[in-house]
Amino acid sequence: MDKNSVTGLVLITLILGVFWWMNKPSEEELAKQRELNRQNQIAALQEKEAAKDALPIADKITESIADTTSDEELKAKFGSFSNAIKGETEFSTLENNLVKITFSNKGGKVYSVELKDFKTYDEKPLILFDGENNTFGFNFYHNNKPFNTNNLFFNKLNSNSKTSIAYALQTADDQELTFTYSLPEDSYMIDMTMSQKNMDGIIQTNRGSLDFDWKVDVFAQEKGRKNELQNSGIFFKYDQDDLDKIQGKSGEEEIRTPLKWVAYKDQFFASVFIAKDKFTSGSVAAVVNDIEGSQVISTNKSSLVIPYEGGIESSQDFQFYYGPNHYLTLRKYKDIELHKIIDLGWGIFGWINRFVVIPVFNWLEGSIASYGLIILILTLLIKVALFPLTYKSYMSSAKMRVLKPQIDAINEKIPADKAMERQQATMGLYRKAGVSPLGGCLPMLLQMPILFAMFRFFPASIELRGESFLWATDLSTYDSIFEWTTNIPLISSFYGNHISLFTLLMAVTNIVYTKMNQEMTASTSQMPGMKSMMYMMPIMFLFIFNNYAAGLSYYYFISTLITILQTVLIRRFVDEEAILAKLNANQKKPQKKKSGFQARLEEMAKQQQKAKAAQKKK
Repeated sequence: MDKNSVTGLVLITLILGVFWWMNKPSEEELAKQRELNRQNQIAALQEKEAAKDALPIADKITESIADTTSDEELKAKFGSFSNAIKGETEFSTLENNLVKITFSNKGGKVYSVELKDFKTYDEKPLILFDGENNTFGFNFYHNNKPFNTNNLFFNKLNSNSKTSIAYALQTADDQELTFTYSLPEDSYMIDMTMSQKNMDGIIQTNRGSLDFDWKVDVFAQEKGRKNELQNSGIFFKYDQDDLDKIQGKSGEEEIRTPLKWVAYKDQFFASVFIAKDKFTSGSVAAVVNDIEGSQVISTNKSSLVIPYEGGIESSQDFQFYYGPNHYLTLRKYKDIELHKIIDLGWGIFGWINRFVVIPVFNWLEGSIASYGLIILILTLLIKVALFPLTYKSYMSSAKMRVLKPQIDAINEKIPADKAMERQQATMGLYRKAGVSPLGGCLPMLLQMPILFAMFRFFPASIELRGESFLWATDLSTYDSIFEWTTNIPLISSFYGNHISLFTLLMAVTNIVYTKMNQEMTASTSQMPGMKSMMYMMPIMFLFIFNNYAAGLSYYYFISTLITILQTVLIRRFVDEEAILAKLNANQKKPQKKKSGFQARLEEMAKQQQKAKAAQKKK
């Protein structure tokens, strides 16, 4: 890239930046537009729901009933469920040492969930969801009218149990629909049984199934809202297949195959509804709330189809998981693959995390209290394991470096317009010396899966949540050392209004390492424009990682620092004159027969050179 090209790119960037700044909307306009987009998304979902045959209109029914409505009128309108239309909301709780679950007789449902071992980033009780805005109900028909259990008043059955609670929707004719919840000790999993007695003629369904609606406003729990949004969403596991997700964005999806569970997940916690059998089909939708400062980060909704047999008596079993996205905790439920809601990366990256990084991390966690030291030791172990590859990569670069005078001699001897001939001569030199120009690339490529695996590991590690190290008060989010409130165009929207020190240190060490590499490879570089491009990467990292977990930036900082130290030590003990002597000796040895692949490459090069020569003559 020459000077004129660089100047042109800079001028174009400046012109576009000035044009954007002059025409950018104000913060008030942006906030209004975000709120309008959110309202439009919610309205679209509501319109779609309104088109369903089994539309739950219990809300409208309830709103249409005045307090003066007589029992006779209620009976005439709502049949056997007239006594459940009106009532007073009452709450009950079940709790163990891990969770506190509040139930409401309106809907006979879970009203709110508190995780007792955790707090929000500002030290408030950690509530997964709470309030009437969250819906949980089964849709059905009665007397040709649609109902939803979410808005009907259940009777709490008498029970002195501290581990279970039951709500029944009862009629005057010994008919009832009962929801029974059981919470074991030391568990985030709660069991639910839906049973019916003599309701076959009361609950009417169109398809031998019940439609179930579940909507939750997911609360913001973490300091870094942008990072929390990126790691939140709806995950759903197919009954006979892998899982799918809508993550970090608004979206919806129709599901026509059986499901095992649906999870509403934020960065470190989840609410999961699990079928002991399966859900026949359904749909899921998420509306992301990107308004800064709002308590709600997204509104998640699912409509699931549940088989319903009816008969004199029948029951169906479900489970709820209300708890942390902790790999070992979720791994206990490996039969339903609940651990897959933790995004550890796909393919080889996920395998590295599951079978190498997490076991080592948990082993260190058992004897070391400081997570900063755990990350340091983990990094050292990884770098020691990768040292043979680092050494091989350095030696390959050293061989290329000591051969540079001979390559310069070839370039002086063969004119630049004979590029193919020059390349053949250079490759011939490499072959005689026993050097591969790609010898340094393969070791570096083999290390890349580790780097990408760690990129997924740290943002998903709840173990780092709330853990401090040095100046970082929470290794699971950014470690700001300086913040500002003024909006800076292009920077605030992407970079944020803060500076993270570990990210800054990571960028500085990457610049130092890049400079070292440039000094070592300058003599062999054939692409001058690449030098400036290599320095752009650390600057890009500074912007990309500023909102990420401090633990991740700390790992990359330590990893790069160790690599720099390894490189310095290797340079000190490697004799490049001895390397050159060995390569020169290799060139004097009888040459081995060319491989078939190499011979074909050289033949292709010759043919291309002949074709170019023929074109010039024309």
